[in-house]
Amino acid sequence: MLNWRDPHNPRAGGAERVSLAYLAALVRRGHEVCWFANHYPGAATEEELAGIRLVRGGGRGTSIVKAMQWYRRQPQFDLVIDQHHGIPWYAPWWCRTNCVAYIHEVLGPIWHVFYPGLSGHIGRWQERWTHRLYRRVPFWVPSESTRRGLLTHGVRSVTVHLNGCDTPPLPQLVAKSPGPPWRLAVVSRLAPNKRVDHALRTLRVLLNQGFDATLTVVGDGEAAPTLRPLAREWALDSRVVFTGALSEDRKNAVLREAHVLLHASVREGWGLNVVEANAMGTPAVVYPVDGLVDSTVHGRTGLVVDRESPEALAQGVRALLGNPAAYETMRHEAWTRAKSLQWDNVLPPTCDWLEAQARRSVPA
Repeated sequence: MLNWRDPHNPRAGGAERVSLAYLAALVRRGHEVCWFANHYPGAATEEELAGIRLVRGGGRGTSIVKAMQWYRRQPQFDLVIDQHHGIPWYAPWWCRTNCVAYIHEVLGPIWHVFYPGLSGHIGRWQERWTHRLYRRVPFWVPSESTRRGLLTHGVRSVTVHLNGCDTPPLPQLVAKSPGPPWRLAVVSRLAPNKRVDHALRTLRVLLNQGFDATLTVVGDGEAAPTLRPLAREWALDSRVVFTGALSEDRKNAVLREAHVLLHASVREGWGLNVVEANAMGTPAVVYPVDGLVDSTVHGRTGLVVDRESPEALAQGVRALLGNPAAYETMRHEAWTRAKSLQWDNVLPPTCDWLEAQARRSVPA
């Protein structure tokens, strides 16, 4: 597998977590698996993780060349997984074996978040034409939203395999500690495209409406230095807790205690933290964007609001928590669905599909 980041990279996220689960499962099936990624300061050139051979080389602008050089020194592979994060590895044109493209989301509007102005338009144009270039390559994606986006860009074959969840569901659903204050949570990498500031604005709207609530923000990232001053500016200091990155156990404790998870991302491939919250018996209120409309089943495991605004999120929170009977039903459905998305259920069909891709006749 070719991926810009590996699980040990300081900037690794959900994409690397799910990739690790799939590749480790292939190792357990007896396959030899290599993961080529960018080098980063302090990293070893090569190491092993869960039976996977991690190899690092190059950086932005050079890692494709380094990958090609390393690849040509290896025995012939049966399958190469070209994982795109905005920019692909162009592996179908140099790997000389079976290849699938793996993407989590069609970035679309995310380009404009990180690259304002002309650069964002160029990035978005490049993405569309990359997909068209790859149109004959089989794609593997985690959601129907991503599938629809690729088909719109001219890709011919897109297979959906939902992501699994590392968070074991509660053994039994127990009652939430009563509110108010109602406890809201965000669990996310603190990056501009995650729009955590919208969760702060949602809390502000709720408080102004006389709705007693608090917000816990779990995660770290480049947007963290701007979020804390924003909370102070809006006099939310006593209502918001920034925990930074937490261990899985402590993160799950936050999700277990929360009444609602908020998610205001620009776009997601799937929205893994929604299912993690569901496993803890916590429904989500989310924006109507790709990925989040897949991980949240509207009216059953949470609410998908009708527009991308903090006011809409606030309205969704009030609607959800204002109907105790419906809230409890939704909690139960969310928890039950999270059980079906555990890795033991998700991995076998995906690994079967990858093995089938490896057995294809290699094009001449």
